[in-house]
Amino acid sequence: MPHPVFDEVIHEPHRLRICAFLVPTAGRDFGEVREAMELSDSALSKHLKALSARGYTRLERAARGGRQVTTVILTPAGRDALCGHVAELQRMARIVGADRRVTSARR
Repeated sequence: MPHPVFDEVIHEPHRLRICAFLVPTAGRDFGEVREAMELSDSALSKHLKALSARGYTRLERAARGGRQVTTVILTPAGRDALCGHVAELQRMARIVGADRRVTSARR
């Protein structure tokens, strides 16, 4: 179980979705990520730059079929950070849920 840690970089909604989208894969084509996130090239690049600055993602460029392909990869550090962030959100949700049950019981 990852240590619950709130991560402000991952918490940004697009970045959270990007990381979650990358989890089940070894990497995804930049265009596939762009389409799934419904972002422009420049907006996706901006988010990936923020994630890469923390070591959470990396880009690999390779020639495939006569063209350059960029693959977006979630690093082990990124996976750990995402899992820790999700664990912290779950911990916070349990606190809120427990408080709601107590508040409802008082009424």
